[in-house]
Amino acid sequence: MFTLNLIPSSPLTFSKSTHQYYPIKRIQNPKNSSPSPVFLNKSTSLSPKVCNFNKIHGYPLGKISALSTKTAHFGDIIENPSRKLGFNVPKAAASSEPNPEGEAESESVEAAAAAAAKSKAKTLQLALVFGFWYFQNIVFNIYNKKALNVFPFPWLLASFQLFAGSIWMLVLWSFKLQPCPKITKPFIIALLGPALFHTIGHISACVSFSKVAVSFTHVIKSSEPVFSVVFSSFLGDTYPLKVWLSIVPIVMGCSLAAITEVSFNFEGLWGALISNVGFVLRNIYSKRSLQNFKQVNGLNLYGCISIISLFYLFPVAILVEGSQWVQGYHNAIQTVGKASTFYTWVLVSGIFYHLYNQSSYQALDQISPLTFSVGNTMKRVVVIVSTVLVFRNPVRPLNALGSGIAILGTFLYSQATAKKKSSAGEKKS
Repeated sequence: MFTLNLIPSSPLTFSKSTHQYYPIKRIQNPKNSSPSPVFLNKSTSLSPKVCNFNKIHGYPLGKISALSTKTAHFGDIIENPSRKLGFNVPKAAASSEPNPEGEAESESVEAAAAAAAKSKAKTLQLALVFGFWYFQNIVFNIYNKKALNVFPFPWLLASFQLFAGSIWMLVLWSFKLQPCPKITKPFIIALLGPALFHTIGHISACVSFSKVAVSFTHVIKSSEPVFSVVFSSFLGDTYPLKVWLSIVPIVMGCSLAAITEVSFNFEGLWGALISNVGFVLRNIYSKRSLQNFKQVNGLNLYGCISIISLFYLFPVAILVEGSQWVQGYHNAIQTVGKASTFYTWVLVSGIFYHLYNQSSYQALDQISPLTFSVGNTMKRVVVIVSTVLVFRNPVRPLNALGSGIAILGTFLYSQATAKKKSSAGEKKS
């Protein structure tokens, strides 16, 4: 490494005329008067490999050019001793000081970006929940109707669907895929009423599906808000005028659809109406009997209700139609042609019956009641259209008009009741 030793015996001289270009003119060494090969004047010539020191950045000799630029300021320092070396530090260095306003602005931008990403993720998750809910409901209705067309025993099929849901929940609890609820005697007693009404609603709907077209059953089931308002009013609840007005088109639309239905059947009509009564009473009774068990989430609650409903339904199913199951099974296999096809229809209907109810509870946990009501209304529209296309059921213009009016009334009812709930919540807060 090249070193420059400045000793008293070796004075350093500056040339005023040429110091800008050659700040170090010469170094007098009494022992060796020959100029150093490093500090050459303008007339000195060397080979290209030696003379171009500025390009040798990787070695100490490359620092000589920096030394030459720094010596240009020596004269100013001597003339003005008060001037310090740090005086020429650029003002841009002051920008390294903390800027609270800039940091706050950057934090706000990052927070906005994070909020936008979170909103997109929530929207995607909600779309997936609704998509699975609709798809599973459509699959259940199609395969349930296929099984009932060849095996018209709704009590057994309804029992198997509850059995499939019970096995599904037991698997989730066993493998800890879903936290198992704490089962106590008061909890079981509180579930007995909701499970009974759930059983009535489920078997009545299956009876209706076996007698009439799926689309007609869903049109009649859209009148469930009417029963909800009537029964709740008898129990002391009050509703604004908007809610009562919203049930008028429901009644009119269902009546028009029933009159013009091609596959009209009184058993199918009464089955759908009783199903509405059962599910409404289940909801009302659940709110009253399960107030002390709010720590149980919707999925676990539905799983427990399904298990108890199975014990309610299956013994009655044996009494009602058990003697006809064997002959009905042989007739179904003969009609379908393959036993595996019939087994697939029954199995798919049972699994997807539980899955679509599970998805509905998950959707209800993630969205507001208003959004859920709107989604449930649109679900009926999707199911009606899908089953009409699959089974090619004839639809008269007046029948379609009545169905549309009934579904519109259901939508208006959901809007009115959601506003009632939101206003009640604001008053409490």
